[in-house]
Amino acid sequence: MYEEMTPAALVARCRAGELWQLLDVREPWEVAIASIEQADQMPTKHIPMSEIPARHTELRESDPVAVLCHSGGRSARVAGFLVQQGYSRVANVSGGIDAWSSEVDSSIPRY
Repeated sequence: MYEEMTPAALVARCRAGELWQLLDVREPWEVAIASIEQADQMPTKHIPMSEIPARHTELRESDPVAVLCHSGGRSARVAGFLVQQGYSRVANVSGGIDAWSSEVDSSIPRY
C-alpha cells in the first residue's frame, strides 16, 4: 500500500533529510503550464501516466517515490501500480500540483 502525503508534508520530510524522488505523471501540456523542477533537493522525473508501464524502471527502486498529478487522482492510480511492481516506499501527493501551489509555492500557476 502507498501512503497519502500533502505537498507541505513531503517538503518538510525532504528538508528533514529524507531523499524522495518526485514523479510527475501529468501530460506534457500540463507540465508546460505549471511545473516543479527541483523541489527542495528532490529529483523530479516527468513520465506521463500512459507511459508508466513501459518507463517505470527509470525510477530508482531504492529511493522512495512521491507521485504527483494535477489533483491526486491519476497519481493515486500510478502509486498503486508502482506498489504492485515492487516499489516499497510510494506516496501519493494529495491534491497534486494544485495543492502544491496553495501550500508550498504560490508562484506555480493554478489551472
